[in-house]
Amino acid sequence: MLKRILMAGAAVVALSTASAAQAQDQVYIQIEAQPSLSQAENALRGYSGALDNVNGFSLGAGWYGIALGPYSPEDAGALLRQLRGAGLIPRDSYLAASTEYRDQFWPVGAGIGAPQPVESAPETQPTPQVQPEQPQEPAVIAEPEPEPQPPVIDETPAQARASEAQLTRGQREMLQVAMQWSGHYNAAIDGAFGRGTRGAMAAWQRDNGYEATGVLTTMQRDDLLGQYNAVLEGLDMQLVQDSRAGIEIELPLGAVAFDRYEAPFAIFEPTGDMQASALLISQPGDRRALGGLYEIMQTLEIVPLEGPRERRGNGFTLTGANESIVSHTEVSLVDGALKGWTLVWPAGDEGRRERVLALMQASFIPTPGVLDPAQITDAGQSVDLVSGMEIRKPKRNVAGFFVDWSGKVLTSAEAVASCGRITLDEVYEASVSASDDALGVAVLTPATALSPRAVAAFRSDVPRLNSEVAVAGYPFGGVLTAPTLTYGSLEDTRGLGGEQELSRLALAAQSGDAGGPVFDAGGAVLGMMLPSPSGDQQLPQGVSFAADASALQTFLSGAGVQGASTSGEAAIAPEDLAAEATGMTVKVSCWE
Repeated sequence: MLKRILMAGAAVVALSTASAAQAQDQVYIQIEAQPSLSQAENALRGYSGALDNVNGFSLGAGWYGIALGPYSPEDAGALLRQLRGAGLIPRDSYLAASTEYRDQFWPVGAGIGAPQPVESAPETQPTPQVQPEQPQEPAVIAEPEPEPQPPVIDETPAQARASEAQLTRGQREMLQVAMQWSGHYNAAIDGAFGRGTRGAMAAWQRDNGYEATGVLTTMQRDDLLGQYNAVLEGLDMQLVQDSRAGIEIELPLGAVAFDRYEAPFAIFEPTGDMQASALLISQPGDRRALGGLYEIMQTLEIVPLEGPRERRGNGFTLTGANESIVSHTEVSLVDGALKGWTLVWPAGDEGRRERVLALMQASFIPTPGVLDPAQITDAGQSVDLVSGMEIRKPKRNVAGFFVDWSGKVLTSAEAVASCGRITLDEVYEASVSASDDALGVAVLTPATALSPRAVAAFRSDVPRLNSEVAVAGYPFGGVLTAPTLTYGSLEDTRGLGGEQELSRLALAAQSGDAGGPVFDAGGAVLGMMLPSPSGDQQLPQGVSFAADASALQTFLSGAGVQGASTSGEAAIAPEDLAAEATGMTVKVSCWE
């Protein structure tokens, strides 16, 4: 793991206790370095509970060092050996001159001071934690301005090997990561500079105009890491501490900015032409709520359907991509709360997206606090929104009805033409298994077999003209989850041109009724509602057409579906007809 990383170019001073001049210098015991302020502060809290004289410094280039001191070189050397032997500090800790450190941010208000006395053993002095006031918006933790650095003079091969020998394992791993990113290294990230790593270094040197020695100088290491970090220029990665949501995380504030809270989200919208956005996710909950959030997130427009997704007992990960965006969501169940985040990034910008994603993953820390589900703004009160986020909507919703007990559905062929995806009740995937464009009907087969509560029974005898009929459909665009019955009458058993396969109805049908079953008063299916004609032909208001029951049965038989038949029965109560229609009718959605 890349836990102890110091940017290449920070010189390590080897101290000799035999030198009287050096004995007067202030030195520190360098413990580790972290690539973000939040990670450094988290590590500092841990060390401060067990060690004295713990300090945090900015090292420049976005890195933060953790060091003990300052001490005289003699005291520091003895303490270094003692702490290493006790296992209280990493084995690769080393001594560094105080001149190698810059702005000090820990403890708050401290400065580089005089050498500290060394005790025979460190005492445990937990640092009291002061809770900050609750901000109304996420707080951005500004990083200290870097100080100008003197120019680096390149090294000879011997000097390069000597400086390389002082690198920590974390630094060596970081160089391998950077060479992997540049396309020169494809082996394990292990910090071991073997033949593969040396070959990658030589290849990188050749490609960047250096002599191919296979050993990077301090300046070359700076150049490599500078290239690695250059992809983040302009994104302004900064630590955001949101005490209301209870989340700390680094965000690209050059591309997004906090906009509003819509529980369970803190929403960060784009700030410019780059259409990136982010969510912080925070709500009380348990595993059941986690499952619900997993399903809800996949209905949002910002989470494309194509992409890997993983659901675990204590969390989930969603990745989705289309031609416009790539979206990544991570959520975990922590101490009775669901905490996580989403990054939405423009498609085709993988280099920057992967780097931003890695920094967000590394810096994410759940903290006390959770968004109150009751506190959402008026913008969230819409059937087209989930907590202020637009949900994915189909191109159109129509009706269909079950025609066998395996879950096959009869619907309008026109409604399901040119669909990227078809769903039943917006849950079950289905596909067209047979269609007849002339009749205007299609059979949908679900991806997994379903168990309908009722299936259609087609009327085999000729119904009486002017008898009452009803169509079950979704006339309000699918807003209602249950079908609606619209009543009318049977005007003719033929079409306007004498078509035997059509019936003409006096019924005010809507576009969402297309594909729905047309019932007689006893619950038998007389036909399937057809869409209103499009183009120049306009029918009088209240005139609708249905595909006749006998034509439907002939079509189904050719498609390998055996439809049930019945004769006209006595009228049933409206509530019984509604129950029959609800069990048989299904919402058919056509998606991009």
